[in-house]
Amino acid sequence: MRILDLALKDLSQILRDKRSFLFLVAMPIAFTLFMGFAYRSGENGKPQDPRIPLAWVEETPGSALSELLYTRLEESDTLKPVQMEKAEALTAMQKGDVDGVLVIPSGFGEQAQVGKVPQVTLIADAASTKGQSLYQLLRVPISQLMSAVEISQMSVDVVGNSNEFAPALELAWKKWEMDSAGSLVRMEQAVAQKSESWFGDNPYNQSSPGILVQFAIMGLVTSAQILTQERKSRTLQRLMTTAMKPWEVLVGHLMGMFAIVFLQIAMLVIFGQLVLGVDYLRVPMGTLLVLVALGLWVSSMGLLIGLLAKGDDQVTMYSMIAMFGFSALGGAWFPLEMAGGIFAAIGKALPSAWAITGLQNILIRGLTLNSAWLPIGVLLVYALGFFMLAVWRFRKLDV
Repeated sequence: MRILDLALKDLSQILRDKRSFLFLVAMPIAFTLFMGFAYRSGENGKPQDPRIPLAWVEETPGSALSELLYTRLEESDTLKPVQMEKAEALTAMQKGDVDGVLVIPSGFGEQAQVGKVPQVTLIADAASTKGQSLYQLLRVPISQLMSAVEISQMSVDVVGNSNEFAPALELAWKKWEMDSAGSLVRMEQAVAQKSESWFGDNPYNQSSPGILVQFAIMGLVTSAQILTQERKSRTLQRLMTTAMKPWEVLVGHLMGMFAIVFLQIAMLVIFGQLVLGVDYLRVPMGTLLVLVALGLWVSSMGLLIGLLAKGDDQVTMYSMIAMFGFSALGGAWFPLEMAGGIFAAIGKALPSAWAITGLQNILIRGLTLNSAWLPIGVLLVYALGFFMLAVWRFRKLDV
C-alpha cells in the first residue's frame, strides 16, 4: 500500500502540471502527423517500381534457353531482372540495390538439351521476406522451363529428328506461359502489398510507433525531475527514515513513472488506431505486451536518470541525449534497413529498435503474437538492467 501511495503521489504531482499535456500528448501527435506527411511526400515524389530487383548473371551469354527465361522474368509484374557481371551484382546486393542474384551457369542450354539438369544459383538473404519471395517466384518459371526442355527432348526421341527440338520447346514454353499467367498475377498481388513501400500502405505505420517510442523517453523529464527534487529537498532522505524499505521507495517511484509512460503511449496508440488508421489492434495482446515491456524499460531508465542527475537541467540533458540517441539509432525516424552497415548493426541492438520492431511486426509485416515475444524479452532484459543500475546508484546516495 505504501508503494502504491508513493506512485499515486508522483502521478498526481505530474498531472497537476498543465505543461505535462503538452509534452506527453500534444507534441507527440504533432510530430507523428509531420513525420507521416513527410514519408508520404517522399514516396509520392519518387515513384518506385514495385517489382523486386534481381541481378541476372549469365556466365556464358547467348543461350537460347536463358533468353527464354530472361524474357519471361522481364515481362513479369513481380520481378525486375537487371543484367550484370557477377562481381558487380554482389556489390549491388550488398548496397541494397538488388535483393538477389541469379547466376546462370556456363553451358546452361547445352546441358539441358542433352538431358542433364543444370543447377542455377540464387544468392539472397533466405531469412528476409524478399529473399523468400524471390525463391518462390523463380521456382515456378525455372521448373516450367526444365519441363518444356524435357517435353522437347521426348519429342525428338519419338520423331528421331533433332531439328524438332526448337519447335517443340517453343510450343511447350508458350503453353506453360498461357497456363501460368493467372497464377503469376495472384502471386504478384501478395508480394506487391508487402514490397510497395517500407511502411506498408500507411506512412503512419512508421511514424506512429517511432514517435511513440521517442516521446515515451522524452516524457521521463517530468517524472525524473520529481525524484531529483526529492533528493534536493531531502524528502527522499526522510522517506528512508520511515518504515518504508529502500526497495519499496524505488519500486514506488518506478510505478509512478511507469503509469505516466504507459498512459502516454496508450493515448498515442488510441490516436493512431482511431485517427491515423494504424491497426494496433490487429494483434491486441501482442501490442499490449510490447507496450508494457516498453513502459518498463523507459521507466527503469527514468529511475536511473533521476538518481544520476544533480538538478533539473541535468535531467533534461540526460533525457534529451537518451531520446535522440535511442530514436536516431533505433529506427524511430526511418527503418534501419535503409541505413545498412555498422549504423544498422548498432541500432538493432538498442531497446528502442526492438520496441519498434515488435510493433511493426504487427503493423507492417502482418505477423502474429509469436513475432512479439523476442522484442518483449529483450525489452524486459534492458528494463532489468537499468533497474539494477538504479539500485546500485541508490545505494551510493548519501541518505
